[in-house]
Amino acid sequence: MVKQIQKAAVIGSGVMGSGIAAHLANVGIPTLLLDIVPKQLTAEEEAKGLTLADKSVRNRIAEMGKQKLLKQKPAPLTTKDNLARIEVGNLEDDLVRLQEVDWIIEVVVENLSVKKQVFEKVDQYRKEGSIVSSNTSGISVNAMIEGRSSDFKKHFLGTHFFNPPRYLKLLEVIPTTETDPAIVDYILEFGENVLGKGLVLAKDTPNFIANRIGTYGLLITVSEMLKGGYSVGEVDSITGPMIGRPKSATFRTLDVVGLDTFVHVANNVRAQVDGEEREVFTVPNFIEKMLENGWLGSKSGQGFYLKQGKDILELHPETLQYSPRKKLTTQATEQSKQQKGTKAKMKALLFSEDRAGTFLWNIFAPTLIYTAELLPTIADNLVAVDNAMKWGFGWELGPFESWDAIGLEKSVKRMEESGLAVPNWVAEMLTNGHTSFYKEENGKKFYYDNGEYKPIVQSEKVIDLKSLRKEKLIKKNGGANLLDLGDGVALLEFQSPNNAIGLDIIQMINQSIDEVEKNYKGLVIGNQGKNFCVGANIALMLMEAQDDNFFELDLVIRQFQQAMMKIKYSKKPVVVAPFQMTLGGGAEVSLPAARIQASPETYIGLVEPGVGLIPGGGGTKELYIKHLNSLPKGVKYDLQDVANKVFETIAMAKVSTSAAEGRENGFLNALDRISKNPDHLIYDAKQTVLELYENGYQAPIRKKVPVVGETGYATLLLGAHNLFLSGYISEHDLKIAKKLAHVLSGGGVPFGTEVDEQYLLDLEREAFLSLIAEPKTQMRMQHMLLKGKPLRN
Repeated sequence: MVKQIQKAAVIGSGVMGSGIAAHLANVGIPTLLLDIVPKQLTAEEEAKGLTLADKSVRNRIAEMGKQKLLKQKPAPLTTKDNLARIEVGNLEDDLVRLQEVDWIIEVVVENLSVKKQVFEKVDQYRKEGSIVSSNTSGISVNAMIEGRSSDFKKHFLGTHFFNPPRYLKLLEVIPTTETDPAIVDYILEFGENVLGKGLVLAKDTPNFIANRIGTYGLLITVSEMLKGGYSVGEVDSITGPMIGRPKSATFRTLDVVGLDTFVHVANNVRAQVDGEEREVFTVPNFIEKMLENGWLGSKSGQGFYLKQGKDILELHPETLQYSPRKKLTTQATEQSKQQKGTKAKMKALLFSEDRAGTFLWNIFAPTLIYTAELLPTIADNLVAVDNAMKWGFGWELGPFESWDAIGLEKSVKRMEESGLAVPNWVAEMLTNGHTSFYKEENGKKFYYDNGEYKPIVQSEKVIDLKSLRKEKLIKKNGGANLLDLGDGVALLEFQSPNNAIGLDIIQMINQSIDEVEKNYKGLVIGNQGKNFCVGANIALMLMEAQDDNFFELDLVIRQFQQAMMKIKYSKKPVVVAPFQMTLGGGAEVSLPAARIQASPETYIGLVEPGVGLIPGGGGTKELYIKHLNSLPKGVKYDLQDVANKVFETIAMAKVSTSAAEGRENGFLNALDRISKNPDHLIYDAKQTVLELYENGYQAPIRKKVPVVGETGYATLLLGAHNLFLSGYISEHDLKIAKKLAHVLSGGGVPFGTEVDEQYLLDLEREAFLSLIAEPKTQMRMQHMLLKGKPLRN
């Protein structure tokens, strides 16, 4: 058995195969991407005088799969540089190179005969002890190993990634009857710690866990739509965020997945089951007709929806004609909007008897029962099933969590009254007085399993701040909490709406650092909201500006700047743990920290120009200093080049598409770190604090900052003026650019002058206040609050 996966091979360079290769490259694993040899030349190859014997022709299919990674959206690569980790080849010339790799992943067509042919060749060339896996979405993994060598069988299993591999958390692991348990344990550990996945152990049954339940739920939804005369748009309006599901809801999800893929998955189950289940997995006629028409969804330009200009039309299942999209609004949907949290919304909706409530009950009840019936055959416990649906299909609550949310006793009673039979184990559970699938005692979570509650075992690297709040709260206010993470490390957690920075958070930053300097080894600034921080509270700032309260605004900006300096010059290390949207003020909190410990999916940027402003909390200064500090010591550099890059990054409101790109843009430096698994982010940040403390951390020395001065200011503005004259930016954009250039250049001083940080902060604050007084800036702020996107005026 391999001790470490240092190199991998992916066989099959289609969307899924190349996506898996990209994910491996993203986490630093060199990967060999192989595909078949073409049987004929393209017109372009013929024009070049190439033959079928040329290497570029023989590797063409894999090379095309590799190059498509640069064009796909969402981007499979965290940075374009990772493409260099993927090497291409073909299945005739390069099979011998399988000797070089530690893990071979098959991602060819979903056909058992084809897969077995591939594995016969792999078995001949792989090195002993290397791991081999199939990315099958539903074919029996036990059937794949017939005729293979003993060593192959011991090291073979299913590893079902979900598409797109970079973004979807779920990785289903499916052992065969002959897989060495040590291999299963290794892949589970490797998948979590290196690939950053949520691992679920599945049994070798049709479509495993997530696709089996997800497809059943989708088909039940389609069936209920047809029975009740609901429209495609009406169904999507109530099967999305309202019940804790993705915005794509039901039919938009099918359009994204592709109707051909969905039908293949449904037919795969149908071929292996019988009775009522077989009937449910029979695809309706109108979907078959859509397939015949080539209406596959997003990849074909139309499916359940068709975009015409700015309008989105929905398909009528009976006529296959498109009409304007509808939305279902009932008393229950309106009442659910008043409820806080998905659990409360679900309960209000499902027990309503209006048109929305009836529909949702009629799809929830059979899906919950079906899941409970399947549980013993598809997974070891109900936690695995819930995790599979949350991580693979984006459900906020898994099936058993949803059942608890609506009330197990109440819902089972209603099911039985309407003639639905719940599985015996659920009925016995209730008879024995167990009224929920999950429970919590003394801060620990338990799940029901065969007559008893067992503790949910989680990695020590997964820290649940919600649980920590109950026992380890140091202090709190309306916008933030200070928690004890243990081992002498504290955590500052933002808790305001959208984690937007206001006076309460600024106050808690100051109090937290005072507390940490006295009693702790260091501080982590992090949270587990939807986004780390979307910036400052622009609604309050706009209100103050419209009321001409510029004295108050000046005071707030000063306080924010001072708090950022307190983070920077804290006597104890401060590590910020950003993730997802880390914009404006969120970036300003991150930049002065001793270290950044970022999640892989961190979208960081100083986006203030989008609302007519420039950074006001020291962001301009800190990004500039971070760039300067990243330059090699003792090497001569061009100060103007540094200023130009920072100016462009802020003026264009560039937001990184990953933490890796954030490093390329200068928001992270070589000392900052990127966690492999987002669930380990707080743990990793804590370890970084401890490491800094144990190594004798000292606050940075205050130094003066060299600036480009008046001549540099003119250089910075040259590009902006050209864009203005060409019509690419507005007059107000140019005004913002001038203010930004003034701050970044250090005002009216000679080139190379060294200024102190407070001088730059004063320039920044003055520029911010002058811009927020502008009517056009206030219009941008208003537009952002109302529309959620920038206004170019």
